[in-house]
Amino acid sequence: MADKRDYYEVLGLSKNASADDIKKAYRKLAKQYHPDVNKSPDAETKFKEINEAYEVLSDPQKKATYDQFGHAGMDGFSQGFSGGFGGMNMDDLGDIFSSFMGGMGSGFSGFNFGGSSSRRTGPMKGENRYMSMDIDFLDAVHGVDKLVNISVDKKCEYCDGTGAASRSDIEICPTCRGSGRVMRQSRTPFGVIQQQTVCPDCKGTGKHIKKICPHCGGNGYNTVKDQVEVTIPAGISSGQQVRLSGYGERGSNGGPNGDLYIEIRVRPHKYFRREGNNIHITVPVSAVDATLGTTVDVPTAHGDVELTIPAGTQPGQQLRLRGYGIKDLRSNAMGDQIVEIQVEIPKKLSREERELYETLAKRKKESVFERFKKNFK
Repeated sequence: MADKRDYYEVLGLSKNASADDIKKAYRKLAKQYHPDVNKSPDAETKFKEINEAYEVLSDPQKKATYDQFGHAGMDGFSQGFSGGFGGMNMDDLGDIFSSFMGGMGSGFSGFNFGGSSSRRTGPMKGENRYMSMDIDFLDAVHGVDKLVNISVDKKCEYCDGTGAASRSDIEICPTCRGSGRVMRQSRTPFGVIQQQTVCPDCKGTGKHIKKICPHCGGNGYNTVKDQVEVTIPAGISSGQQVRLSGYGERGSNGGPNGDLYIEIRVRPHKYFRREGNNIHITVPVSAVDATLGTTVDVPTAHGDVELTIPAGTQPGQQLRLRGYGIKDLRSNAMGDQIVEIQVEIPKKLSREERELYETLAKRKKESVFERFKKNFK
């Protein structure tokens, strides 16, 4: 017993591991060290050790005894462990055998294990494709049409995607008799495994072509370079996508192409900043204009707009231009433009300006700071 490793250590677990943790660890290690998959010299020994550990820890009674007495407590059970898949149900076995056989369904010793699957041999839509496109800030506000060069596989117009010179040149595949699938048997340490695979002659189509189409070489499609106009809607923001139907990967067995999704990335603007459907801009004004009030023509994404800055406007104060923001993609409602006032204090004054400021300061009975200090007395 002294030479045996702790069963929890074998499975890489702590002693408070749950039943699910034990099963997950076993599945992972069984797949990794199965002799049919792992060709290292010690794979078989490790595989037996993993199975022995799982056979004990997956059984509540054995686990309780082992937790209390260790390896010595296992003497009360049947001598010797199976070295196989003790405690595993058919779904567990199916998952492991599925990984050995490349994910294909299999029959083992007359059983059909869980997790089996079969490929569809009928028309299947192709996978989607993805690309990104950079646009300017104002193009995102107003919308824009862009030309995109795309290479795409299009169905051959002459054979209508069949790959045959004519309809009479299409016949049932003699190898799979039109099913697109064939059965293969292989011997393993566990017995004979039957595996259903794609027909190697017709590639799963179930059809045999006597004379191929001369325009597509029997492929059923031609790769063409296409220039497509993409309409970017007004109000789109970074991360949103535009879909081009039929410009994805080609379908199989006569199925349609997938779609092309273009992710939009909006370049930042030098002055405008987007927040939701509102546009923010910071506008500088002089201290005199902020004090006395003024009217300025403010740039917006829709042209200059007259804005009244009221007397006594404070630094950082925000004024709103309603309806001069960005259109909502769903409701078409327009956002606003938020104008933040930045009051600029001159760093250099002319002699005349300094005299005016000094005259103003002398006429003030009390400075702002003095009024502030009074609050502390």
